[in-house]
Amino acid sequence: MDHLIVPTKIFSGADSLSVLDSIQNCRILLVCDAFLPKSDSLKDIQSHLASSNSVTLFSDVKPDPPLDNIMAGVSVFTDVKPTIMIGIGGGSAIDTAKAIRFFGEKLIDQPIDTFIAIPTTSGTGSEVTNTAVVSDTKNGVKFPIIKNHLIPDIAILEPRLVMSAPKSVTAFSGLDVLTHALESLVAKDANLFTDALAEKAIDTIVNQLVSAYKNGDDVKTRQTIHEASCAAGLAFNTAGLGICHSLAHQLGAKFHVPHGLANAMLLPYVVAFNGQNEEVAEKYGKAIIKAHLGAPTLSNNLLIKRLQKYIFTMMREMDCPKTLKDFGIKEKDVLENMDWIISHAKEDGTFPGNPVVPTDAELKQLIEKIIK
Repeated sequence: MDHLIVPTKIFSGADSLSVLDSIQNCRILLVCDAFLPKSDSLKDIQSHLASSNSVTLFSDVKPDPPLDNIMAGVSVFTDVKPTIMIGIGGGSAIDTAKAIRFFGEKLIDQPIDTFIAIPTTSGTGSEVTNTAVVSDTKNGVKFPIIKNHLIPDIAILEPRLVMSAPKSVTAFSGLDVLTHALESLVAKDANLFTDALAEKAIDTIVNQLVSAYKNGDDVKTRQTIHEASCAAGLAFNTAGLGICHSLAHQLGAKFHVPHGLANAMLLPYVVAFNGQNEEVAEKYGKAIIKAHLGAPTLSNNLLIKRLQKYIFTMMREMDCPKTLKDFGIKEKDVLENMDWIISHAKEDGTFPGNPVVPTDAELKQLIEKIIK
């Protein structure tokens, strides 16, 4: 049975923070990136919270949220017993807020009333998904907490909040959106609804991401990319993802490769691998034509090659390293950890969604293609 459930109310635009104006007499826990306190962005958000509210700030957020930091946030949660939580920042901040909520509600046996997500990067789609990716730093692994009740009730897409991010964040997070869209398009649980969202996100990213990177003050383009990120998040929350993510998670855990960059390195090769399946190639081909990257007269195989080439072009234009060596990782370190990467990728929550089941040798080949 096909389905698309969108429990999140999504507000987008330069006036979208006004949604917060109606909150009154609540205990609010703000979870935000470490660099946001005292920033104009956070001040702008807080200015929309009435003085009748009690507001507590937790900003000890780190990339790839470690359990230690999450449990520090849980301690604050149990003290405050918030009625509303607001996660502000990139995927790590919103995932941290989700994880704090997950553990905190269990400890006090009391659910919050409303969870609001305000992303400051256009990439993870975490503002509309049921997943928080957490790092167990002691064992060097990432694992997802996947619970539908973690899906935010409200997502606020304020495009001006992403404009202060470094250009590399625009590039890496935008390529993460492309990965979400291309993986969800062909994932095992994809359907007509998720296809529509994924295809539009693909079209938007391939045609506008480089412009957003080069012209970061263009509010209209920023809003379009922000909305594409959200659309891709809605798509993969239902359809699932695949081996690009399952491998990228391990590269992040072991070598601290930024998530979006790890996905981007792998993406052209994963698309080619999955495209060996005729049904998958057909879906890729239709999306590539709709994104104006190739003519309908071309074979699906040639269309996929066009897409591969275009991803490489985008990475070059946005100064993205294309290999692990370019990022500063030694070949011998990757080879020494190859078995670990493959075994943990197969255990990753995104692995089962891939439309083609790879062998260990095929997973190894995909990693080998991005070593140097």
